[in-house]
Amino acid sequence: MSRKIAVLGAGISGLACAVRLQEHGHAVTVVTADEPAGTVSRLAAAVWYPTRTAADPRVLTWAHRTYDELSAQAVAGVPGVVPRPTRMILRGPHATPWWAAAVPDFTAAPGEWRFTVPSVEMEVYLQWLLDRFEAAGGRVVRHKVGRLSDVPRVAGGADVVVNASGLAARDLAADPAVHPARGQIVGVANPGLVTSVRDEEHPAGMTYVHPRSRDVVLGGTFQPGVWDTTVDPATTAAILARCLELVPELAGAAVLWQAAGLRPARHGGARVELDPVELPGGARVVHDYGHGGAGVTLAWGCADEVVTLISGAAGA
Repeated sequence: MSRKIAVLGAGISGLACAVRLQEHGHAVTVVTADEPAGTVSRLAAAVWYPTRTAADPRVLTWAHRTYDELSAQAVAGVPGVVPRPTRMILRGPHATPWWAAAVPDFTAAPGEWRFTVPSVEMEVYLQWLLDRFEAAGGRVVRHKVGRLSDVPRVAGGADVVVNASGLAARDLAADPAVHPARGQIVGVANPGLVTSVRDEEHPAGMTYVHPRSRDVVLGGTFQPGVWDTTVDPATTAAILARCLELVPELAGAAVLWQAAGLRPARHGGARVELDPVELPGGARVVHDYGHGGAGVTLAWGCADEVVTLISGAAGA
């Protein structure tokens, strides 16, 4: 049954939901306070990896489905999506990770894991998603809402609201488990790198080197509860030093940009569920938020579950 659906949020989670719901025949309006280029999704290094997510069967399903979707998009030539060879440096014995089942070429080598995963250049990809959505008849309403109950009216009528509002869900859904996890990153000129390198256990802090077509994203930090988005020069210097130690080929690479943003984290993991309480007027709410630093890794799998939840709500 086709429904009128409002998706709140135009980051990667919101746009993935909007496109997937369109594909299932629903009439979809995206309500957003910011352009996609203004969302925190734009800052994501965006290499598939379920960072700081629980070893939960639901999460594995979301990650696996997203891996498959992004891999298919890379084959189809979707802008900004490419397969990226990756090395994960290990600083001690490790069992095979719980997410390895989602990655066909996962290999354990001495001192590291090796695998190939989708990498996404977010500015290009978010615009592609938005263009695809609008070309298929989707509407975008730019409006900052103060309450979930405002969304159906702002959208021009909706019987379902998908709450993909990210960090704003702390207030909109009255969910104190939602909190920021500050991340700072640096972009440098690409000296010809093609392989991503991670060192999650570096004694000075999480370290990653993610090449893209025109630059390399270097990181990073993961600071729960920190709301400050001011770039800290000392943190930049520390990131550059760790990344150069990890990948010496970065020596002399020009710094192109620096940025800090707030990942929409949530204690207990992402919330993807049908709210048991209807909004005034009878609209149902499906929540899809709290993905932290794994939004790109989980977005399409969570969107699939949102579709299933809405189908189930239709028969409730």
